[in-house]
Amino acid sequence: MENQELCFPKLLNASCKRPTLHWADAVLMNMLFSFISLITTALNLLVIISVSHFRKLHTPTNIFLLSLAVTDFLVGLLVMTATIYLRTSCWYFGDVMCSLYGFVHVIILCSSVAIMVLISADRYVAICDPLHYTTRVTERRAKLWVCLCWLCSVLFTTGVLKDDLFHPGQFKSCHGQCYTYANPIGFILYLAFTFMVPITVIVVLYMRVFVVAVNQARAMRSHVTAVSVVTAKKSELKAARTLGVLVVVFLMCYCPYYLFFFIEKQITNLWILPLLCYLVYFNSCLNPLIYALFYPWFRKAVKLIVTLQILQPDSCDANIL
Repeated sequence: MENQELCFPKLLNASCKRPTLHWADAVLMNMLFSFISLITTALNLLVIISVSHFRKLHTPTNIFLLSLAVTDFLVGLLVMTATIYLRTSCWYFGDVMCSLYGFVHVIILCSSVAIMVLISADRYVAICDPLHYTTRVTERRAKLWVCLCWLCSVLFTTGVLKDDLFHPGQFKSCHGQCYTYANPIGFILYLAFTFMVPITVIVVLYMRVFVVAVNQARAMRSHVTAVSVVTAKKSELKAARTLGVLVVVFLMCYCPYYLFFFIEKQITNLWILPLLCYLVYFNSCLNPLIYALFYPWFRKAVKLIVTLQILQPDSCDANIL
């Protein structure tokens, strides 16, 4: 019986124990998180197809949303799937695959945070300096910033996880475990550059956006500005509100996970960290739901995609806005 509870019975003391979940609990967990993973992957794939296919949606802001949808798609397809497997089974794919999984996992999370900073900066320029927005934030520059985000995420993750990448499996406690190791300095840098610095920047930028947006709304109600400028600002303000909801949901999902590491000694429940991880992943499912709720163009695009009208000639030029 003891051997049957081990991941590798032949290794005895060197083997990890199998996750101790009742079969009914394991089935329920697999079904629930598999459904969430499927929904996350499908919804974000719709966002990717929508922004990529329709030319009317090729704007700097939507390029940032497209990149965020790519990270959310990878979370649903890779990260959630692997997490479900690790919670209900042992790791049988070797130390190298475990290191690569941890590497890709951290890259995706770092990219999500970095893109949220870009979205906040985009709204800051659009609201606080609207006259220079079209010249400062162009489609080409947006693509360049997104590429830099991914490149910096790869380089940063390589530096933080270099010990685990160059020595796969060296830091695990037993066989059958998949553990991503970061040295103490790397871990501090990880918390600083994926939580403290970006969250501070996001909050400061959106507080400034909120103050300026309120002042502009008052000016519009008092008919201080010109009609043409008012129309442009209304659209930017509406986009700022929508993306503000996106940012707030992001903070609500990510902050508890990172704050856990600052108060870890005060927490005795071992299940709290996996729960906070799932909350981070669940943010990837909420993002496309926010688009569907606030963006009419996304609902129109989904209708055209589901009905296969995007296969028609010149469908990419459809007036989706």
